[in-house]
Amino acid sequence: MEIQTPDWVKHAVFYQIFPDRFAKSKQPRKRLLQNFKWEEWHEIPTLQGYKGGDLWGVMEQLDYLQDLGINAIYFTPIFQSASNHRYHTHDYYQVDPMLGGNPAFKELLDAAHDRNIKVVLDGVFNHASRGFFFFHDILENGPHSPWVDWFKIEGWPLSAYDGNFPANYAGWDGNRALPVFNHDNPEVREYIMEIAEYWIKFGIDGWRLDVPFEIKTPGFWQEFRERVKAINPEAYIVGEVWEDAREWLDGTQFDGVMNYLFAAPTIAFAAGDRVDLAQLEGRSYYPYPALLAKEYGDKIQHVLELYPWEIQLTQLNLLASHDTARLLSIAGGDQASVELANLLLLTFPGAPSIYYGDEVGLPGALDPDSRRGFPLEADWEVDVLDYHKQLIALRHKYAALRTGSYQILFAEGPVYVFARILGDEEIVVAVNVATEEANISFEPANLKSPHDKLLYGKGEFVWKGDGETRQLELMLPARSGLILGSDN
Repeated sequence: MEIQTPDWVKHAVFYQIFPDRFAKSKQPRKRLLQNFKWEEWHEIPTLQGYKGGDLWGVMEQLDYLQDLGINAIYFTPIFQSASNHRYHTHDYYQVDPMLGGNPAFKELLDAAHDRNIKVVLDGVFNHASRGFFFFHDILENGPHSPWVDWFKIEGWPLSAYDGNFPANYAGWDGNRALPVFNHDNPEVREYIMEIAEYWIKFGIDGWRLDVPFEIKTPGFWQEFRERVKAINPEAYIVGEVWEDAREWLDGTQFDGVMNYLFAAPTIAFAAGDRVDLAQLEGRSYYPYPALLAKEYGDKIQHVLELYPWEIQLTQLNLLASHDTARLLSIAGGDQASVELANLLLLTFPGAPSIYYGDEVGLPGALDPDSRRGFPLEADWEVDVLDYHKQLIALRHKYAALRTGSYQILFAEGPVYVFARILGDEEIVVAVNVATEEANISFEPANLKSPHDKLLYGKGEFVWKGDGETRQLELMLPARSGLILGSDN
């Protein structure tokens, strides 16, 4: 079977937005809650507090995103909910009124598309919430409700709020606030398919699927793909699968997954023994123990061999998300670790994803701290923003960094060197994670270009010899990386 994935994703740089925390509209657009006392924007967030970010605020920041080089946005849930993260869905057909409702989303979607920025929404289809109409009807009417078979009811009476009694229904991860759908019920299945179709017709460019591995009904995700792609063959379907995802990446289900298998070794290599293990507690990825270059190369080669190349090019690669601590905090505040990891991220096959605020040096421990308000410009780490812009610009400029093959050239001690190759275009990337300068020399097999231009970073390089006997000598400062290319 020929695997087909959306071409635009191969050229995308994603920006993940947690809507309550990215931007609050400066214009008085809200008709509701104008006098509500929101949680202070720049104070540490709480589990249940709202800071008042909205979709109009995102719209006002599109210039910023475009200047950064972003051409795709992934939103965590935006549908009506009674939680700041909105994973407790009340109504899948209504954008939360606190965010501006459906009209604000339509306005934002059109404005983004006018700038050639794609928009992907979070689909929470494993579970709903206690406030979801169909489940609420069961709470009111018990076994007389016509929606009883939509959920996994185990006994009566239901106890949706009082933990002194058994819930008597399945909740995601045992959480009675999140009743799990009965996906074996054809009506539930059809309902979810219609939601997916509705928003694709509305104009969104794809779905990020929350905990899709929890849905085990045979053929469910195959049908989901067929129905979404029938409306828009270029729609992106990406699953939240933290580990080996071959089961879902056979070409009949998802176009990619959130690539934590890339994130973990990349952080372990770039940050090494600086990793704060307390920031990884309870998470399903393991950016530890510290790796040297050969071990890192072996893990990366394994990741690249797991899936077909067409899938590799549409993986959603990341270093942090709303489900993790921010990389700066994981790395114990070490800025060099963050820069080296981003250098590896933005030169890797697949679509890179930047978690809002990481590009300006925003720290954050585990949830809820990782979901802080986007900082004031006066608090930005300008050098961090600058290197993000440089790396994203290089990715957009050189097709080899997007769709070229990935070839490891050198991996010894603390130094890792690889090439991205597409036809005659060749880019060489080198990283030294050591705390002292590194001097290396090697024969880069199969490279043709002169690679005589320093495109990014610090260091010195010298080519010696001719043809197949050419040697590349690199002098890399401590904790640094560079990118070499040519004007050919």
